[in-house]
Amino acid sequence: MTATVRPDAVQERILRDFPILHKPTSRGKRLVYLDSAATSQKPQAVIDALVKYYSEYNANIHRGVYEIAELATTAFEEARGKIARFINAAEDAEVIWTRNSTEAINLVSFTWGIQNLRRGDAIVTTQVEHHSNLVPWQLLAERTGAELRFIPVDAQGVHVLDDLDRLLDGAKLLALSHVSNTLGTIAPLDMLTKRAHAAGARVLVDAAQSVPHMPVDVQKLDVDFMAVSGHKMLGPTGIGFLYGKRALLEAMPPFLTGGDMIKRVEYTHTEYNELPWKFEAGTSNVADAIGLGVAVDYLRELGMDWVRAHDIALTAYALERLAELERRGLVVYGPLPAENRAGVISFNLGDVHAHDVASILDTDGVCVRAGHHCTMPLMEKMGWPATARASFYVYNTEADVDALIASLHKAADIFKLK
Repeated sequence: MTATVRPDAVQERILRDFPILHKPTSRGKRLVYLDSAATSQKPQAVIDALVKYYSEYNANIHRGVYEIAELATTAFEEARGKIARFINAAEDAEVIWTRNSTEAINLVSFTWGIQNLRRGDAIVTTQVEHHSNLVPWQLLAERTGAELRFIPVDAQGVHVLDDLDRLLDGAKLLALSHVSNTLGTIAPLDMLTKRAHAAGARVLVDAAQSVPHMPVDVQKLDVDFMAVSGHKMLGPTGIGFLYGKRALLEAMPPFLTGGDMIKRVEYTHTEYNELPWKFEAGTSNVADAIGLGVAVDYLRELGMDWVRAHDIALTAYALERLAELERRGLVVYGPLPAENRAGVISFNLGDVHAHDVASILDTDGVCVRAGHHCTMPLMEKMGWPATARASFYVYNTEADVDALIASLHKAADIFKLK
């Protein structure tokens, strides 16, 4: 992997693919979008796919025998296949459409979790988790009597694994994020999965921040479940997926019930549909699934090795430039060097609240996130009331980082930080 940016002509082509980046802000500033960890922008190809579906073959799937219904069904299932190949699932049926990674995690909690967890069992997670991969396990522990345990992290947000054997003793589930949305920490997933399986635990991975940014092979990693949000990987909002090993999905009861997840219904008995449709009750989000398939096409064309290398190169450049502001009170959080993290940088500027920093940056068209990033327990552990967060993706350039730095100097001037 070479941590270099693409030739200017290719980068310019990528930028041309994202129409929102060419629309100035209401203040007449160039839009500098540095909040892709929250949601990514969409290339024209994805936008066109949505318009094409609604304009040319909008119909419900799986039931209709007329032409446009068959076109919609084919495109919908082809998108599932694209996802399966993208993550190297053994078969398309191991990909379950959900609204987002949050729904995917809850699907596992309400089905596999309730079916398999008992008092005396343990659920292991980490101290850097997004609320979406924490609250479901809190509720599952309350329902089942299972114990909730946490892998700690150090001051840089790196997992501390000295006590891992004890934490995994009696565990039925290890649920963790592949990449921290707040600090960019990359979990040693290969090792943790092997250790968890050796202890008799299943492994669920929140991959909302990893699948969009790096090659992820579910068979190589041997994870049991993986949750992903489409809107963070150039796809539309309202679509995501759960990957699960077939044997586990087959044994799980349905999460939601209704149309399409049934094979036969009688007044007092129902026979459920086969995978993957057993978990896809009601009218599916056909358009956005198709749009996500097109987003995957776009990422595959770029190459996920390049996407990861681009993130590393841009993060390294950003860390170097941010160091210029250390004398003015700027503090960067998370692991170093850039190769050890994803393209996510949380920081604070002196004693200035992160929301005030983000508001000043907004006047220059620079979009960063400010707050607790849905990781309140982590913030309390670290003693941070909030942080500002810049996050990068394929459409970001060094010019975006330069704009961030210039705007941070402006903020430091406003608050008289020497």
